[in-house]
Amino acid sequence: MTRKTEKELPDRRRFLLKNLLRGFLWLAVIVIAFIYARKNYDFTLEAVLGPVYDRPTVVYMIFLASEVIFGIIPPEFFMIWSLRSEVLLTYINNIIALSAISYVAGIIGFGIGAYLKNTRFYRVMKVRVFGKFEKHLNNYGGFLVVVAALTPLPFSGIAMLVGSVHYSFKKYLWFSLFRFLRFLVYGIIIWEANIF
Repeated sequence: MTRKTEKELPDRRRFLLKNLLRGFLWLAVIVIAFIYARKNYDFTLEAVLGPVYDRPTVVYMIFLASEVIFGIIPPEFFMIWSLRSEVLLTYINNIIALSAISYVAGIIGFGIGAYLKNTRFYRVMKVRVFGKFEKHLNNYGGFLVVVAALTPLPFSGIAMLVGSVHYSFKKYLWFSLFRFLRFLVYGIIIWEANIF
């Protein structure tokens, strides 16, 4: 093992753990706020979402748009929406659907990056949104996709960046499967918090 490789392993681990910790802290804030609001106020998601609440197709479309546009609405809010029926099987189906939509949004992001890489739009987005992750892509390669899939890093933005450098699409598809693991773990935590 070369010195560079020996140094990369702790750096990769530290980068992953730092972002995982950020993700779990963010999840804890959302879950605690949700439980507090539900127990202390007349708070219902139905009141917040109005007519959209009982229209899964509309919610899924909003989620897809959010995920493609760099996750402007955190996925955890959609997972909380999935609690609406309080039937475990329905909840599981919603979590699977949300994770699949997020995975597809990443593929769309990859395609956007590959297609638009020479446009003014891409250059602006690179400077303003995901250019700061370019150094991580240079340092970690495909591992950055794994970290983005598991943590709050902008998954679609990272996918665009990776697509723009002609990264292997096949490898991207494999690495981004970790997105399903994130939704599984977060989904379990949110379900348990709802029972609390």
